[in-house]
Amino acid sequence: MARFDRLRLLAACILLPLLAAGAASAQGAKYDSGADDKTIKIGTTAPLSGPVSAFAQIAKSAEAYFRKVNDEGGVNGRPIQMIIADDAYSPPKTVEQTRRLVESEEVLLIFGGVGTPTNSAVHKYLNDRKVPQLFLGSGAAKWDDPKNFPWTVGWQPTYRDEAIAYARYIKASHANAKVGVLYQNDDLGKDYLKALEEGLGGGEAIVARAAYETSAPTVDTQILQMKTAGADVVLVAATPKFAAQAIRKIGEIGWKPTTIISNVSASISGVLEPAGKDNSTGVISSQYLKDATDPALKDDAGYKEWLGFMEKYMPEANKSDWLNVYGYTIAQTLVTVLKASGNDLTRANVMKQATTMKDVRLPMLINGTAVSNSPERHTPMTSLQLIRYDGTRWVPFGDLLKN
Repeated sequence: MARFDRLRLLAACILLPLLAAGAASAQGAKYDSGADDKTIKIGTTAPLSGPVSAFAQIAKSAEAYFRKVNDEGGVNGRPIQMIIADDAYSPPKTVEQTRRLVESEEVLLIFGGVGTPTNSAVHKYLNDRKVPQLFLGSGAAKWDDPKNFPWTVGWQPTYRDEAIAYARYIKASHANAKVGVLYQNDDLGKDYLKALEEGLGGGEAIVARAAYETSAPTVDTQILQMKTAGADVVLVAATPKFAAQAIRKIGEIGWKPTTIISNVSASISGVLEPAGKDNSTGVISSQYLKDATDPALKDDAGYKEWLGFMEKYMPEANKSDWLNVYGYTIAQTLVTVLKASGNDLTRANVMKQATTMKDVRLPMLINGTAVSNSPERHTPMTSLQLIRYDGTRWVPFGDLLKN
């Protein structure tokens, strides 16, 4: 018995400190799947392959920013582990990969998923399971529906806000314009088309509506369709590959409409340069992020902070690709939310923090803008600045447009 008692005493001496430590952790912190005292695990789907693989740079730059945060001690002492799953911009693959991230990898949240059709495919699933779907790489208006989808938060100004800004510009500067719209045949393109019609006061000014599928090899036929219809203003509501094709084709056929491209394709290196400098000069778009190619930013504190990050954590990346600014900034937004969550890393508290951001100033947001939202309006960004490409860089013009 004495030997048995000694063994029992020894076991108690070993277990009690462990139990005490566990109790202390439970008293001081609250966790859901994907978080504990040592890590915060998040997931994202990205088109690492497929027709819009250029957008994978968002996930890559966000992951690089999280490495920076981890090197500096993590978020409240916890490093962020980001799992990037390739969905090839294919909704069925997005469903498959998201289920894996949630059910097998047990991530705390889904962050920065790229694409309107892809995010739509998992919209209901994530809300039904009460998994945060945060800061999506899509400006579809549907993400701002807190009544029906309280676990989803977009990030950028909506496509609706953007298209209405273009409509205001067209009405102010092109009397009796004949408008052609090239649009992706999904929620992305349809949001632009519907809002443009609304902003123009009806669809009478639109003389051609040319849809394309992401599986199409080119949009040449659609460009010819709009030219034949007599359009003198063209809105290209397209992803980068097709926006570059459209600008190049317009130039090749000697057509000279005023060309406006959606800001998802406002990449100098990814769209305008491949389309040709001469073809791209004069193209109009909008911005809510600082243009890293603008020489006027050389002394800007926020730009210098971003540049230091790029040189250390993404030295091989193209610094003129705005997607590196986008990924960096949405990652900063998530870190702001996680820091505010403190030791309550439950999904409910993360959502509370993600829908109550107030005037959060981030280094690469254009001056005069900040991240703010509420339980009633989830979209954090609502302001836009019109810009025109001068053959070298984007040049802002007009006033900051606030919606």
